[in-house]
Amino acid sequence: MSSVLANIGRSIRGAIDFFYPPFRRFMTVQFFRYGITGSANLVFDWVLYFVIYNFVLRHKMLDLGFVTLSSHIAALAIKVPVVLLSGFLLQKYVTFSSSGLDGKVQLFRYAIVFFTNLCISYFGLKLLVEGFHIYPSPSNIILSVITVFISYFAQKLYTFRASDIKRYTA
Repeated sequence: MSSVLANIGRSIRGAIDFFYPPFRRFMTVQFFRYGITGSANLVFDWVLYFVIYNFVLRHKMLDLGFVTLSSHIAALAIKVPVVLLSGFLLQKYVTFSSSGLDGKVQLFRYAIVFFTNLCISYFGLKLLVEGFHIYPSPSNIILSVITVFISYFAQKLYTFRASDIKRYTA
């Protein structure tokens, strides 16, 4: 399975790298790949949140029997596993493919960074939606922009840290 994912990652990386030359003067290829894959996953996140909030939950509370979640928090909880997996796979096989760390270590570290950002999103949604009365979808977008910056540096320096030898070849 990992060889299939690696081949798909190489194909995606090749397609992204095709558009890289005009940006070479402004950023590294790794940062360009992160921008493209991160943006794609971010848009996927926003669309998924919007669809779940508006069409699945229909703005209604989600009663799980033992706890009731407000619709904006329930939408966040439902999208988490999907976005976690899609983001990890894109980062592992497209952006940070030169990392020599074991995949399980990468996934564990990715989950730590992801759940840190999830806490920021959770408390941010509570503040923006319930405290400042900003609509849920724009609030989610605002928080996503903040967590993107946190994620890039955490993923580069912690989750997918390449060995010193591999760090300079991408």
